Amino acid sequence: MASDSPSLLERLKIGLQQNVSGSIKKTQPVSDDEKREMEEAEFEKIYSELKQAIKGESSTTCTDYNTIPQFYVKLPSEDELLQQKLREEARAVFLQRRSRQLLDNDELQSLWFLLDKNHTPPLVNEEKMVNYKAFQQVAKEAGDKCTPFFTATIYAKLLQADPYGRISIMQFFNYVMRKTWLHQTRIGLALYDVAGQGFLRESDLENYILELIPTLPQLDGLEKSFYSFYVCTAVRKFFFFLDPLRTGKVKILDILACSFLDDLLELRDEELSREQQEMNWFSAPSALRVYGQYLNLDKDHNGMLSKEELARYGTGTLTTVFIARVFQECLTYDGEMDYKTYLDFVLALENRRAPQSLQYFMRLLDISHKGHLNAFDLNYFFRAIQDQMRQHGQEPVSFQDVKDEIFDMVKPQDPLKITYQDLVNSSQGDTVVNILIDLNGFWSYENREVLVADQTETEVESTATSS
Repeated sequence: MASDSPSLLERLKIGLQQNVSGSIKKTQPVSDDEKREMEEAEFEKIYSELKQAIKGESSTTCTDYNTIPQFYVKLPSEDELLQQKLREEARAVFLQRRSRQLLDNDELQSLWFLLDKNHTPPLVNEEKMVNYKAFQQVAKEAGDKCTPFFTATIYAKLLQADPYGRISIMQFFNYVMRKTWLHQTRIGLALYDVAGQGFLRESDLENYILELIPTLPQLDGLEKSFYSFYVCTAVRKFFFFLDPLRTGKVKILDILACSFLDDLLELRDEELSREQQEMNWFSAPSALRVYGQYLNLDKDHNGMLSKEELARYGTGTLTTVFIARVFQECLTYDGEMDYKTYLDFVLALENRRAPQSLQYFMRLLDISHKGHLNAFDLNYFFRAIQDQMRQHGQEPVSFQDVKDEIFDMVKPQDPLKITYQDLVNSSQGDTVVNILIDLNGFWSYENREVLVADQTETEVESTATSS
């Protein structure tokens, strides 16, 4: 097909004429041989430039699949033993190298002495401070491992309302300690990441916690026969909150970002109070409490819970309709619930405000899996509350009144539908759940004003007695 654009040869000729004529104008008259040499030189120059330009254009318009860099490497299969071993060894070497880059205890102690020696007076409430000049001086003396911590950005982050523009050496040292601990823990968790993809499967996390137990003094009293139940109890909390979509794995970064690992490692403190232990899901008293409740509910001692046995949970005021929905939606074995499924149930009920718990309850309350709750769903569950009220000799409350109150509390975007996000945004999701599944929860809501008044009166009497 004809084209209006000049051919390569024509472009060369035009360029040659322009360059040669320009050269001739600027120089003395030349012979024919000299002119021919100049033309050939200019020809070679322009030709090479045009060829390079055309090559660049073709590389952007033509697809050469051989030049695409590899961006996916398939994991070795189970029968590829050599590849698996090579990958494991490479990861181990990498993690060892990263571990050697971290500060050890002696180096941390030396860093503290340097900070203390170079602190900048005056003291602030007996707390030693350091200005930026001294901060840089410590950086020079501390060594290469400390270099990443001595940046202007970190200094600015720790800067407070000090009139001299200084930072607290204690806050800075705690920052270094925390960062070092996070990196150490990250490497420690990565050792259990069999796939090497930044995730831990349930079995990986179980192995990590099982090998961690001997290092936690607060768990010294646990019988070894209980270890498997303790590990299951501990791992379930990680997966309930960090894997709400039930993918079977959690990100190592998510484990580090949440507070669960801090709670678990808090058990290293030999002087942890009884109250602190009871509030810590990972403590021995807490694990024994949850497992003890499970055994008490299991009346036929078959290691599983039936609907009738689970209905006795807590004060026994959960409705039969709600219990039935639990068995319809959750994993069961021949119609009975195992300990792992029971742990999800307990975690949801004990943390009703958490978004993950509301997601759990939403799945149960949304009978037809339509993604929202409507008046039919609310009525379906509240009728069981009304039946319980009649059994206790109480006059049932009108459903219409309760429905209106729920919609007023939640204020959904659609006035006829309540979504999971509506429950989260309203901060009233736990109250809605209490009203619909638990007679005690509904009674507490109905008598909230009386309960608040009684609590206030008790606090006033307690204050008067103490004074």
